Amino acid sequence: MVSQTLLETAVDQFGRLGFEGASTREIARASGTAMSSITYHFGGKQGLYLAAAEHIAESIRSLQGDSVARALEAGRASPEAAAASLAAILDGLAQMMLRPETESWSRFIIREQQTPTEAFDRLFEIAMQPILDAFLELIPLVRPGTDRREATAMGVLLFGQAMVLRAGRAAVCRALQIDRIDDDTATLLRARLRANVLCILSEKPR
Repeated sequence: MVSQTLLETAVDQFGRLGFEGASTREIARASGTAMSSITYHFGGKQGLYLAAAEHIAESIRSLQGDSVARALEAGRASPEAAAASLAAILDGLAQMMLRPETESWSRFIIREQQTPTEAFDRLFEIAMQPILDAFLELIPLVRPGTDRREATAMGVLLFGQAMVLRAGRAAVCRALQIDRIDDDTATLLRARLRANVLCILSEKPR
């Protein structure tokens, strides 16, 4: 069985240093794993990198999958329910972005966003596509007549409002003149996100 510590160390090292900068020898040392174990389980550095991407993707799916499915099912009842479900999905994403472990995930994902590799395919297909699919079903229920391209644009921009809580953490803290996002600030940001989502969804088409 592959060590959870090994995968978490690989995510951290690859996220901080990139594929070229990270060393499998250092990843093995930091995780207390033999180099031979990396070769045996993954075949080398590339295999470990892809496994690290899958570890992030599966972790996100584990955190979000059931709640997204429930929200999607509930949202099919009416336009109002669909709007509430979209807000609930975004709130779940915001809560995930506030979790400490997503710091290392974010560094890894941002590198792949800038220079996509096969690892990005796995991140997108496993973790991102199911959330986007939920958006693409729910948004037209709230805003009838919205075509797929516009719904996709709206979905990715809504997702960005949650993503900034992790990818833009330093800017968020600097803007709010705080050292870290404490519980009160998290509550404020989540409430504002919900209000933003509902406002955007209720916007009158031009």
